[in-house]
Amino acid sequence: MSERGRGAILHGLAALILVAGGTWWWRSAPRDDSDPRVLAWRLTAEQLLPETGDQELADTVVVPASGSYEKGVDLDGGAFQVAVVCAGPDGSRVRVSFGDDESGRGLPCSGTRTPEVFSVGVGSQLRLQIKADAQGPVVFRYTLQRSATS
Repeated sequence: MSERGRGAILHGLAALILVAGGTWWWRSAPRDDSDPRVLAWRLTAEQLLPETGDQELADTVVVPASGSYEKGVDLDGGAFQVAVVCAGPDGSRVRVSFGDDESGRGLPCSGTRTPEVFSVGVGSQLRLQIKADAQGPVVFRYTLQRSATS
């Protein structure tokens, strides 16, 4: 076999290995199984409860159907306002509570959505608990802001 023939075979094998590697890489990439509605709900929640400069804390989380979310925040104490809003499929709701011994308040995640604002007094830690119903997933957004002193 001539030098030219061996070069052609070597180049052909290199191209074949490159194609096989590319195919393997493409097929082994993780699949995006996320719900496309979640992005729209996230945008809705963030528009209804936008970020402002005077907030102590703001976050947006996705809570799965029948799931829960809990956040504990260490604070200096005082009076705070917690604003919450959620967005999700028709008929979805979340239950919002600020402690272990309370059942919480129901909040609709579909239809006309308006932020709910709670005034809370905090000693050293605020504990926020969210429980979603079976109609989820839902996008939940909350902000924490120190109340204005009079």
